[in-house]
Amino acid sequence: MNEAARPTKKQRELLSFIDGFIKGNGYGPSYREVMRALDYKSVSTVATHIDGLITRGFLRKKDNSARTLEVVATGNTPVVGSYDPLQAMFEQKLHELRRDDSEESRHNQAVLKEAMALLGIAEDTDLL
Repeated sequence: MNEAARPTKKQRELLSFIDGFIKGNGYGPSYREVMRALDYKSVSTVATHIDGLITRGFLRKKDNSARTLEVVATGNTPVVGSYDPLQAMFEQKLHELRRDDSEESRHNQAVLKEAMALLGIAEDTDLL
């Protein structure tokens, strides 16, 4: 795998979820579990993203059976950051608010950013 090809924020989020799930359960998540946890719209979307991560060398399947995904170590470059569901929720809401240019939406964005700062949650501009 080319070390220069780093995963995007969304890919890191998916990798982190899979890694955390495996560490917590001893086996990989189902595509439906990934879909629900990361708020994807369909299982086929999950499959597309996972296939892309496999192609890029960030994930592999131990065999062709279910729940055998594993995150591939990349030497000294950590692929997986810690997945913070609270941060993901805040960032998703902020992203939704940015679609609306109303006064109320701008106010709500400012309040949400302040709450994130108070909680020590950094806004990830790669995601937004």
